[in-house]
Amino acid sequence: MGIYLNDHLAGATAGVERARHLAKASRGTALSPAVDLLATEIAQDREILKELMRRLDVPVRRYKICAGWLLERAGRLKSNGRVVRRSPLSTTVELEALRMGVTGKLAVWQTLRRLSDTEDRLDPRLCDDLLERAERQLQTLEELHLQQTTVTFTFPTRERTGTGAGS
Repeated sequence: MGIYLNDHLAGATAGVERARHLAKASRGTALSPAVDLLATEIAQDREILKELMRRLDVPVRRYKICAGWLLERAGRLKSNGRVVRRSPLSTTVELEALRMGVTGKLAVWQTLRRLSDTEDRLDPRLCDDLLERAERQLQTLEELHLQQTTVTFTFPTRERTGTGAGS
């Protein structure tokens, strides 16, 4: 259980950093209110995970937290097609990374919810609330991703000539 929860804590650390980075980059855009809320909730969820680990007597492995932080920073080095400025692709990829992170978080909440049926140190109602929040976060991320892909991937319009296979 210790390895499992510390691995999720490392992922949560990366998620908090990625969400904060995206919130900062999205200031003044249509995405800002939703991304700001996500960043706040993702940080809160990380703190709740740490508290649950404390209740379960699982020590926090600081080196895993550092690894999560470093991996998130390394992930920012991905080329976005521009050297100096952010591109719309940066936001799209960051939303996808957050979606993967929240999917992982959903899995840990599901695991802890199942264990809460027999483990007195886990509150089933809290686990249910965390599950609902993660599912809502996933829905928000999917909606933001759909909006952003419209901005990221636009194709020049071409006239249809009627010479294709279906003509």
